[in-house]
Amino acid sequence: MQTAATRVSRTVSGVFPMRDARYVWALLLPAAAATAGAFKTSGTALSSPPALASTAAAPSSPICLFSCSPQNLFSVHNLCTLGNQARSFSSQPTRTSSSPSNMASAASFYDFKPLDKGGKEMPMSDLKGKVVLAVNTASKCGFTPQYGGLEKLYNSLKEKHGDDFVILGFPCNQFGGQEPGSNDDIQEFCQLNYGVSFTIMGKTDVNGETAAPLWQWLKEEKPGIMGLKRIKWNFEKFLIGRDGQVKGRWASTTKPEALEKPILEELEKKSE
Repeated sequence: MQTAATRVSRTVSGVFPMRDARYVWALLLPAAAATAGAFKTSGTALSSPPALASTAAAPSSPICLFSCSPQNLFSVHNLCTLGNQARSFSSQPTRTSSSPSNMASAASFYDFKPLDKGGKEMPMSDLKGKVVLAVNTASKCGFTPQYGGLEKLYNSLKEKHGDDFVILGFPCNQFGGQEPGSNDDIQEFCQLNYGVSFTIMGKTDVNGETAAPLWQWLKEEKPGIMGLKRIKWNFEKFLIGRDGQVKGRWASTTKPEALEKPILEELEKKSE
């Protein structure tokens, strides 16, 4: 019978690339201790306490975070949430924009003005009637090669639909400090290594009190698995339709090419 520790170890190893897993454990371990203490204080017994301090190497058939049972998900999702709320690897909060601070006043994607690579506000209303894929990115992540997949997807759909499809990359340093460079450094990295021609915005926080208003709204409109709103890691993806509403959200593990079908479905719809 699998222990809770084994389930958590397999989940983390199965979802995150090896270079990212150590940061996930850095969040899980302190949170595990806090959670265990809370159960002890309340008198509630854990049937299988998560002994996370000693983790085995990734097994040959890792359990995926997005397919395991609710019982298995408790340890990872609750502990990730606790750990992320208590810690941030970002050394400084990233400057946001003057978009609506009250999310209740935002009716659509077009109400926001995130900052571009030069630190200037870019009105999303300029993209009205287009289909947009928003992605939080990083240059030193195990998922960074997805830049190549995003560029391929962008060029493929651009040939058929012209400027009706837009990708916006939002570099973020909140996950393992994997986007430490300046906006200029990031632009150069993307162009030299992946030939990126889609728009890369300025560095942006996506979680916590410093999260950009646009990303607060995206998370409210389309929560993740089990209703959790927080961005879990680099390269989560949000699809915005021609009407300015969020149509889909996908995890870091979803490759860009897997999104072609839902994007095409939105592109085929006429703008109102």
